[in-house]
Amino acid sequence: MLDNKMKNQDQFEDHDESEEALKEHLSSSHELGDEQRVKVLSPGMLVIKRFLRNRLAIIGFVIIAFMFLFSFLGGIISPYGETEVFKYVGTMSKEYASITQNDDYRYTVADGMNYSGVAHSKFILARNSGKTTFTSGDMEYHIVQEGNEFYRIVTSDPVAKITNFRGVVAINPLDGAILSDAVRAAATEAINGGATQFTSEGDLYTIVQSGREYVLGKSGDAAIESKFIIDPAVQSTKISYEFAYAVEKAVTDETTSTFTVGGQEYEIEEEDNRAVIYARTASGREEYALFSKLAIQPKSPDIFLSLDFKRLLSDTITEGKTTFMFKDAAGTDVEYAVSRLNNVYTVKADTLTHLISIHEAPSTAHWLGTDKHGMDVITRLMYGGRISLTIGFIVVLLESILGVIMGGIAGYFGKWVDMLIMRIVDVFNCIPFMPLLIILGSVMDALEVDPQLRIYYLMFILGVMSWPGIARMVRGQILSLREQEFMVAAEATGISVSRRIFKHLVPNVIPQLIVFATMGLGGVILYESTLSFLGLGVKFPLASWGNIISGVSTAYEMTNFWFVWIPAGTLILLTVLGFNFVGDGLRDAFDPKMKR
Repeated sequence: MLDNKMKNQDQFEDHDESEEALKEHLSSSHELGDEQRVKVLSPGMLVIKRFLRNRLAIIGFVIIAFMFLFSFLGGIISPYGETEVFKYVGTMSKEYASITQNDDYRYTVADGMNYSGVAHSKFILARNSGKTTFTSGDMEYHIVQEGNEFYRIVTSDPVAKITNFRGVVAINPLDGAILSDAVRAAATEAINGGATQFTSEGDLYTIVQSGREYVLGKSGDAAIESKFIIDPAVQSTKISYEFAYAVEKAVTDETTSTFTVGGQEYEIEEEDNRAVIYARTASGREEYALFSKLAIQPKSPDIFLSLDFKRLLSDTITEGKTTFMFKDAAGTDVEYAVSRLNNVYTVKADTLTHLISIHEAPSTAHWLGTDKHGMDVITRLMYGGRISLTIGFIVVLLESILGVIMGGIAGYFGKWVDMLIMRIVDVFNCIPFMPLLIILGSVMDALEVDPQLRIYYLMFILGVMSWPGIARMVRGQILSLREQEFMVAAEATGISVSRRIFKHLVPNVIPQLIVFATMGLGGVILYESTLSFLGLGVKFPLASWGNIISGVSTAYEMTNFWFVWIPAGTLILLTVLGFNFVGDGLRDAFDPKMKR
């Protein structure tokens, strides 16, 4: 009995000593690098330890984290918008007016008459052909030359029929028409003299031969055609047909310098290559209009050019000068520059206006300056990073889903299913990827696809075209896994095919898939940047790193505005390097042959 007690006590002491020894060998450290803890780490902890041991992988992870913070958080805290354009008030030489010597006929229509541009074209053809009549629509017009480069266009209302038999002229008035003896005598003289027009008692008559008869018509004014231009002195003044005709007649008649229209008396004062028309009033005379061959047009409908300005501009061109001074509405002297291109003179003036801050150098307001659209570069880089990174992740997710499904089915079933899917993969691999993307980008350009919708199309196209590589990798892994014991056990227990593939096989491929996808992210970002650089990817006004670089397209811009394209190129470089470093680190971390 005593011996049994002693024996049990020795066993208890040995058990206590064993527990003490076990406690000495168990680690209480929480460090991943602890030698004793490593021996009991799970596979996931081993992967993390191997990954953290790789310095390049850590650098890549830090770069990617920075890019995400810069792109997604930076756009939120930035005081500027993605498409906000910055402007400033500055002096700019803007076109103010243009002047040219008029060599074309211009028409003024009589009140109540229908004389269109078509009729004007018919007049030009008739005049060039030496004809005195032309027809436009259902109206016949007669051309009456009033002076050099000055014509009156009239319509003719038939009033009588005339027969001429061996010198005997018979005039038969139409119903309701009354012809005086003076009109009859003038018509007889015109018929015998072969004339087609005559004036009697202040009215113009036309004679048109119709077979053996003649038709006598009484004319009414339709329009005047002239190469001279009448510019009013006051913007609200409307140049009437009667005034234009009277001015043309008075200038043509060199014996008179006055005329009257509507009870108002006007006076003409001729200058070099022009004439100034003054209206006589009780207090003297006032400038009313300028008559010349110069077509002077302001560049803006809000600008009205005074007669003094037009005369000074005309004198400047005649004297061969290139600048002149003229007071503006506020009485300030403004210098105007005159330049010539072919037969057109352009007048420019320095004016205060809102200018876009194009390619502004880096400053405290804009840390990386502004681009050619006057937008903040660093803000555009932030929003561009969102699109570039989002496209990369969405495309990789889409190609991974397609690749896992197709590769998993091909690897598990084998035989004709494997052959069919692999032939599909071969077809996709034979398609020239970049030329196809360029063609599809051009098609979207032609269809004018909305820039926001274009991004979704771009992600879909990149994802659909990129899955064959992942499918091959998944197929190869599953071919080696499906013959192992755990798959034989899964099949023996009656688990469905879909669960065998996606519950047991695919999870064993996840490590390799993560490595493949991580390293593919950089390639997708490069594809998107290349397409955007070529103008076929993300379109303005949306920003991506690629189309930011494409905004600098000349050697001058590249050398002088480095702050636009170098930061975007640097971000692309760092992002692709970061994903490659992380991909390499994950590949090494998942490798069971790596040292612990």
